[in-house]
Amino acid sequence: MPNNAKRVKLNIWEAVFQLVLLVLVFIFYSFRRNDQTISSFEVGIFLSYVAAAYLINYFLLPRFLYKKKYVSFAIYVVIVIAAVIYIEEGVLEKIYFANTPRALRFPGVFFNLVSALPTIVILTGFKFAWDALTKERQLEELQNAARESELLYLKSQINPHFLFNNLNNLYAHALEQSPKTPEIILELSSVLRYMLYECQERYVPLHKEIDQLKSFVELSKLQLEDRGTVSLNFDDAPEHVRIAPLILPVFVENAFKHSLSSVNDNIEIRIDLHLDESDRLHFLCQNSFSLETNTDDLSKGIGLANVRKRLELLYPDSHQLHIEPGRDRYQVELKIDLTNSDQA
Repeated sequence: MPNNAKRVKLNIWEAVFQLVLLVLVFIFYSFRRNDQTISSFEVGIFLSYVAAAYLINYFLLPRFLYKKKYVSFAIYVVIVIAAVIYIEEGVLEKIYFANTPRALRFPGVFFNLVSALPTIVILTGFKFAWDALTKERQLEELQNAARESELLYLKSQINPHFLFNNLNNLYAHALEQSPKTPEIILELSSVLRYMLYECQERYVPLHKEIDQLKSFVELSKLQLEDRGTVSLNFDDAPEHVRIAPLILPVFVENAFKHSLSSVNDNIEIRIDLHLDESDRLHFLCQNSFSLETNTDDLSKGIGLANVRKRLELLYPDSHQLHIEPGRDRYQVELKIDLTNSDQA
């Protein structure tokens, strides 16, 4: 919804709320006595209270209180209350009770405050609460917008990172005129198609992410040749379960990259994905590891730093990530509660 339309809708709801509040407060104010009658004098006084509350709500609050000019706000509120008391005693009393003892008697400031303050405080308090809720909603919208922007930025980093690594691999095979080059191009095309067209939403069906992960593994296995084995154990995912895209491939990419960079020819990569009855994802990625591998890049690369940040934003209190580098094995274990994923 455009900002102007949203602002108009909000103003309409505020006007309706204020109108209902005025009616309820007026009923409470007018029928608080035993005779349960409404006099024109009471209507006049109530209107003066409403005018005072309106002045405080739409002039003093935004210009002084919300700008933290507390002393000026307090001074002007005192002036407004004093004006209300003067109008009641110096104007309305003279009009409605002319030539009577009541018009000549001033009951005192305290008595008038007790009469005026409850109505003014109620009208002003509800306006203050309304503004506070509106500001909180606007702040939440700004935070969500900033969060979405950061997520889009983080996701945009993944594609170039993945593409850079695989283009290097494709280039190496092309130089060698390897017969696997067409197969690499085909698998790369399939993975890029998913990245560009099927994972634009914040969450995607888990079964699609699993299919993408299988394609990713097949593409990466082309680099492995006869140096080792890859073990896959994936559970079938129900249609309703969704996950943030392009998180799991980062760990698989690192597993292949750093296994291939080692001097060991007995490479072992194991990837398990299990979904329990509570829609909690259990993901395990293990790969053989040697000290000759660049361990700094392994723990501080763009991909891992990126996925850590995305997990913090998307699953702040519903994920556990454990990365354990050992002497000969590197293990990533990720658990995500997917019941909190957006179903939209």
